[in-house]
Amino acid sequence: MRELLRQHLRFFLIATFAGVVLRLLFIFWFHGVTTDSFVYGDIAKNWLQHGIYGLSGVNDVSPTYIRLPGYPAFLAGVFAIFGMGHYRAVLLLQLLVDLGTCLLTADLARRIISPRAARIAFLLAAICPFLANYVANALTETWEVFFTVLALDLAVVGLDHLADASLIPWVVCGLAVGAAILLRPDGALLLLAIGGYLLVILIRSVKARRGPSASQVAKAGLTLALVSLATLVPWTLRNLRTFHEFQPLAPRYANEENAFVPLGFNRWMRTWVADYTSIEDIYWMVPGNPVDVDKLPDRAFDSPSQREQTAQLLEDYNDTLQVTPELDARFAALASERVHHSLLRYYVVMPLMRIADMWLRPRTETLPSDTRWWEFDDDPKWLALSLGLGIVNLAYVVAAFAGLVRGRFAPHLGLLLTFVILRTLFLGTLENPETRYTLECYPIVIILAAALFQPKSRETA
Repeated sequence: MRELLRQHLRFFLIATFAGVVLRLLFIFWFHGVTTDSFVYGDIAKNWLQHGIYGLSGVNDVSPTYIRLPGYPAFLAGVFAIFGMGHYRAVLLLQLLVDLGTCLLTADLARRIISPRAARIAFLLAAICPFLANYVANALTETWEVFFTVLALDLAVVGLDHLADASLIPWVVCGLAVGAAILLRPDGALLLLAIGGYLLVILIRSVKARRGPSASQVAKAGLTLALVSLATLVPWTLRNLRTFHEFQPLAPRYANEENAFVPLGFNRWMRTWVADYTSIEDIYWMVPGNPVDVDKLPDRAFDSPSQREQTAQLLEDYNDTLQVTPELDARFAALASERVHHSLLRYYVVMPLMRIADMWLRPRTETLPSDTRWWEFDDDPKWLALSLGLGIVNLAYVVAAFAGLVRGRFAPHLGLLLTFVILRTLFLGTLENPETRYTLECYPIVIILAAALFQPKSRETA
């Protein structure tokens, strides 16, 4: 990669300048310090000031495990150097991290396709508004994407040198995977994707008796797994000591120890939720805010009587603004009725609709644009932003599909596709389809899009 940078220094400097300007525009115009940001920040402050990984209460600090320690550790480091609560420094440092993501994306494209594709991938990553957008938000996305690409790049290095029996790439890859997991629980999908790909190679090597030996592949997979999981040991031991509970990650619903989770309500949501708008209108309103039954789409009801039943449930919720265990049981019964009415809808149709929404919706959830962009009643400038970003997102995705279909490259493409497919299928099971959850796949989208511009004769220099 250094040779490529040296040969095309002017190109990379111009692309980097464009990337920096774009990210600074987001930082200064659309910066976001959300409720989740303050949760991470509160943990970081208490960690620094009191030595307790916990949340502030009325009189004291309570230990917590609702968030993994990766991002709070980053915030704690920034606060220790630049001052407590200095989120602007956080965002500016994330800008540098995201430029690293651009370089890693280019390196991955170079290894899989060609140096020409690496340059195109770097440019597409540098000017990608969706990567730039989350640089301006004090959330885990920028770091999570960085470690995802780093892990995949190191995995490709390891795959290219399996015959050399060197385990160093797999050790570092395991550390990158571990860092991704310590940022977000779904980082574990990286381990499953890379481990699954190695398993396929292992099976093929046993059957074909050529290529890397089975022992070499097994050692690589074992090293990856051990190093990745070893990074979770301190966190797991801390939770065992503090809460007397085996919790190697963080709770699925970010709930405190022994807190009630309305699983029935969540399952009912999965029977009809297909888009991000429903998350804002219904899911995030509960608990604590009234819910308007008229905001439910027609797909939330199978019959007029079920509409009345649902309206009564929401009316009962609105009386207390809490989902009690008794009310949750009623939601669970309604969910079971709807699942029984159509298994295909619950297990196939709705997940596919959520997946389509996460991949194709204009990625404006952190911007001032109205999420109901299709109603065309937003302020003209924000409507134009929504439509523009929707077109840009579609262009990236379509270019990626076109590059995949063109398919003039093969080495380890299966690894990238395994990760994208595995993560996409996982996201379809969630009741909160947020476009940011596909962001970890975007560097791969960019690499595939870069392949579209690959000439017929593969470049080798």
